[in-house]
Amino acid sequence: MIPAAFDYVAPESVADALAALADSEDAKVLAGGQSLLPILRMRLNAPERVVDLGHIPQLQGVHEDGDDIVIGAMTSYADLLAEPLVAEHADLLRLAVSQVADPQIRRRGTIGGALVHADPAGDIGAPILALNAQLVIAGSGGERTVAASDFFEDLFTTAVGEDELLTAVRIPKHTGWGAAYEKFVRVSHQWSIVAVAATVRMTGETIAEARVGLTN
Repeated sequence: MIPAAFDYVAPESVADALAALADSEDAKVLAGGQSLLPILRMRLNAPERVVDLGHIPQLQGVHEDGDDIVIGAMTSYADLLAEPLVAEHADLLRLAVSQVADPQIRRRGTIGGALVHADPAGDIGAPILALNAQLVIAGSGGERTVAASDFFEDLFTTAVGEDELLTAVRIPKHTGWGAAYEKFVRVSHQWSIVAVAATVRMTGETIAEARVGLTN
């Protein structure tokens, strides 16, 4: 099917993106497009404006900031898999991302898009919860930070308002922690029927701390 007509905007800064959202009564944000584009094609949603975040450099990439690593919301799954900082300090996220769909999806899909879509069958929410991440949200009033445990409010519903953007994910460094992501599906590359994300910190042969997140 062909989507209904809409106004397409491709801002080059977060400020311009927020302005584009504020200037429309019915706007949708386009990140990687793996969830939004099928919805538009099937006309399950017909926004008057689509705001494409793919041209905003500050929303991409991974860097260190003290005891955290900071991941831009528009960082793709493929870039996360290739990033040494993620493997070193948040290996649980790397393991989960490696099981997202297939290479084509991982090239286009983004961590921010998956988190804001908030599908409980997605592979990103559980490791983000287990890693005790903080989500950075920008709006007209400035930035605010929300704990992962408060970010997911309901099915496909998060703390991000209609006139706000998720800009970054801050993950405390889990350097040296053990990690595992186990996923059960009936067909390869399918949404998980159930999955478990776990990360543990060992002291000798004793588990000093453990965190678990559940998918679906």
